[in-house]
Amino acid sequence: MKKKIFAIVGSASSNSSNLKLLQYVKTQFSSDFEVEIFDQLAQIPHFNPEQSQVDPPISVIEIRNRILIADGIMICSPEYIFSIPSVLKNVLEWCVATTVFSEKPTCLITASADGKMGDEELRLIMKTLNANFTVETSLLISGIRGKLDEEGNPLDSDLRANLKSLIHKFETLLTESMN
Repeated sequence: MKKKIFAIVGSASSNSSNLKLLQYVKTQFSSDFEVEIFDQLAQIPHFNPEQSQVDPPISVIEIRNRILIADGIMICSPEYIFSIPSVLKNVLEWCVATTVFSEKPTCLITASADGKMGDEELRLIMKTLNANFTVETSLLISGIRGKLDEEGNPLDSDLRANLKSLIHKFETLLTESMN
């Protein structure tokens, strides 16, 4: 049975390299995973801590439930001003007072111009949320715009190999967590 992966696009851009990258992963690894790509972070209301546990918006309840029922989570995010995009941080803040990410097998991809600081921040936040990820299930792709063609296919064999290795390690993490 295919593992269900909930893949979150960290960018609000309609022509995002991160969306294209997740679409590539979904296509290339369709025999291993059933990937649902979520690229509607901009539709999630601004975080309100008073509302988070008592009366969260329906859209927040829905995304929390999708995270909860997934076998694993994949997040692919750019870096904006040395950080993760506010739309991604917003949805993660809505999850802080829950356990939806607790021990959830997670794959993290930071794909940006540079991405080092955004990657560090994403790892720190996911560690805080108690997500289950490793160095091997995390990937930083610097210079992403020049590494994909118009359809989102990797232009070089190194990137393809790195993605294949990442997905293999993620699959191992998923299997270990289910045992």
